[in-house]
Amino acid sequence: MDLINWIVGIAMFISLGLGGCKESDPALDDGQSYIPVMVEKSNATRLYMHYMPWFESKDFSGYWGSHWRMANSNPDNIDGQGKRDIAAHYYPLIGPYDSADPDLVEYHLLLMKYAGIDGVLIDWYGTHKTLDYYRNFENTEALVTRLDTIGLSFGVVYEEYTAEAVATRKGITEIEAAQADLTFLEENYFSREQYIKQEENPLLLTFGPRLFRKADDWTEIFSVLESKPDFMPLWGHDYYVGDNGIGEFSWVDFNADMRDLTNFYSTYDGHIIGSACPGFDDYYQEGGWGEGYGYLSHRGGATFSDQLAKAAEFSLGTIQLVTWNDFGEGTMIEPTDEFQYQFLEILQEFSGVSYSKSELDLVCQYYLKRKEYRDNTEVQQLLDEVFTHLNELRPEEASAILEKL
Repeated sequence: MDLINWIVGIAMFISLGLGGCKESDPALDDGQSYIPVMVEKSNATRLYMHYMPWFESKDFSGYWGSHWRMANSNPDNIDGQGKRDIAAHYYPLIGPYDSADPDLVEYHLLLMKYAGIDGVLIDWYGTHKTLDYYRNFENTEALVTRLDTIGLSFGVVYEEYTAEAVATRKGITEIEAAQADLTFLEENYFSREQYIKQEENPLLLTFGPRLFRKADDWTEIFSVLESKPDFMPLWGHDYYVGDNGIGEFSWVDFNADMRDLTNFYSTYDGHIIGSACPGFDDYYQEGGWGEGYGYLSHRGGATFSDQLAKAAEFSLGTIQLVTWNDFGEGTMIEPTDEFQYQFLEILQEFSGVSYSKSELDLVCQYYLKRKEYRDNTEVQQLLDEVFTHLNELRPEEASAILEKL
């Protein structure tokens, strides 16, 4: 017996000794719906992570997507430290990845779970097969299909300006393009148990609006739905949606003293979703995608902590975390070479979960083993058990198996 088979045999023995996964493996079809184990938090504030599903990697999709490349980066080029040339000032801890990769989706969602994050707000480009919009849609589907197993909720931040390109290429009106997107949401997302509700109605955000800037446009768009969602535009934009909206959500405050957030939280009289951003350091100018938007220092994690504290000062019930993985803008909260797990550790403390860096690192080890043994069926079966232990909040059992690999 070769070494790897011996290790697998030992690990299987250990996993069976710990109870195995046959009773609890969510992947098993036993005729009953799976009820995910939820993380306990001492802070009731709802934490929703803004998520970009727009990355492609050559090893998974056969090409490097534009968000790793921009206009002049080439991820095929690797430097002396083993890092690929990507369009960002910061480097993912696991390297550049593909949003459709199921291993990647598990890695991201498990990290969020152990940080006390309640759900994701997905940057959504609609359903149409135009430009890269449909690929983003497919990547969103890859994420959504795992949410019920992990136990996180989700909502949509609609990039409604996409209707313009769709209308031009499909010979329909912009309104009709948006109506098709909203009809899909109502028929496929809004009714899901894990879709984020604002009281009884599904929550829908829009990053703008940038295209539909008349209230009557939104009235017409929503007219095809059986019921209107609780709709919220970006801060300073409720004028464009009129009575169709219930409030606004904040975004990046570039001021070190957080004056814009303070003013918004203290004066706006509609429903508010607050925000917390770790910093902003975009790559657009270097990457050939324009002049950029500004800079907000990460201040060694203090910017993120201060913005979370500011939302708590005003007793906001919901905070949007800006963002999980916008590497192009340098707002990423997911682990990086530069910051490691720092921002997730800050969230662990804020949310009041009982976990720490060790569980986050364990999730990363799990992902790396998935990739290291991608062609070994027996090891992948063991890693299925590791996933179940991690997902059901048994990190010690997951660690015991991983240590043998």
